[in-house]
Amino acid sequence: MANDKLIHGVSIKNLKLIPDERGRLMEIFRADDKEFAKFGQVYVTTAYPGVVKAWHSHKIQDDNMTVLHGMAKIVLYDDRDDSPTRGIINEFFVGEHNHILLHIPKHVWHGFKCVSDCEAMIINTVTECYDYSNPDEYRKPAHGSDIPYDWSRKDG
Repeated sequence: MANDKLIHGVSIKNLKLIPDERGRLMEIFRADDKEFAKFGQVYVTTAYPGVVKAWHSHKIQDDNMTVLHGMAKIVLYDDRDDSPTRGIINEFFVGEHNHILLHIPKHVWHGFKCVSDCEAMIINTVTECYDYSNPDEYRKPAHGSDIPYDWSRKDG
């Protein structure tokens, strides 16, 4: 994580992968999880190696993301005026090597970058259905916006 302090309202659920001779099973999100508020819809999005999909936030919906295939760096930025963690950035490496569900509350800017050598497949369970006529989607450019984050790889 880019900052030891977790953004207010963000939570992480460790996912348990159960393998046997037939394959694998992994529960991702349950109605009795503390992160669950309500069901809107589930969707899958992907990114090819090195591709950044950022920045966006929502005024109504919460996101619950995990990576099913490949690895992604999911980055969050808190610019909420009333938040005790205003100005904090969190970085999470999620996927085949780190099975977690990431709960992202409304008003927190977020995006992701595929950091594996294969396509990253992200599943997102959100609290609202997508409204095609009035989307709850607010965007900023991935590079050069007022969010103080550099998506380049940090070697060293």
